[in-house]
Amino acid sequence: MGKIIAIVNQKGGVGKTTSAVNLTAALGSKGYKTLLIDIDPQGNSTSGLGINKKGLEKTSYSVLIGGTPANEAVVKTPYDNVYVMPSSMDLAGAELELIEFEKRESKLKNALAGIVNDYDFIFLDCPPSLGLITLNGLCAADTLIVPIQCEFYALEGLSQLISTVRTVKRLYNPYIEIEGVLLTMYNGQLNLTQQVVEEVKRCFPKKVYATVIPRNVRLSEAPSYGQPVMYYDKSSKGAHAYSDLADEFLKLNNK
Repeated sequence: MGKIIAIVNQKGGVGKTTSAVNLTAALGSKGYKTLLIDIDPQGNSTSGLGINKKGLEKTSYSVLIGGTPANEAVVKTPYDNVYVMPSSMDLAGAELELIEFEKRESKLKNALAGIVNDYDFIFLDCPPSLGLITLNGLCAADTLIVPIQCEFYALEGLSQLISTVRTVKRLYNPYIEIEGVLLTMYNGQLNLTQQVVEEVKRCFPKKVYATVIPRNVRLSEAPSYGQPVMYYDKSSKGAHAYSDLADEFLKLNNK
């Protein structure tokens, strides 16, 4: 039985897409068949996995809005066991289009029903907002991962995210749980970082991953080459961190 994990934070620039791409690739390298569904209109997960967005007819947009079968929109990436359902700029207008549909919040969940068991893990890279597309992601997911940047404004807006998750749990998806909270852009030498870590652990007891993602130049460079960091520079701190995160993720999932 495949598992669907939404990667969500309505705050931009927190390492959401970096984590989606690199956790997917790390799990793939360990032999798990993984699918990354890019439902962010910016499409950075798509390009970060080396897929050219131009000219793609079948995307997450056509699955959500156009009724394209999900399996027809999946593309094999150059990386071991890693598949992607690419994004489209058309997703930017999908919020308005979704309003026209009945059970609009369940469009993605229904679309994925036929392929969920084709993969070990399906990750959803959600947009940095709490609109209808992210709502679709939360309704489709079994769990969510929340990346949090180790900076002053880290916890700003998180209460809104947790409130949204509670609403989704109550109205649409009673089974959704927080898979884990991931600390990103970590610099252990800063007092502020330690303060943020302590505050996050206080807010999310027993949910914070032991693995932290450091600030790392290679992590920043890899997307411009269309490569996950482990393929761009396997010896980098970023590559080691996401490999460790994949191990921790698998252990928590009894794999």
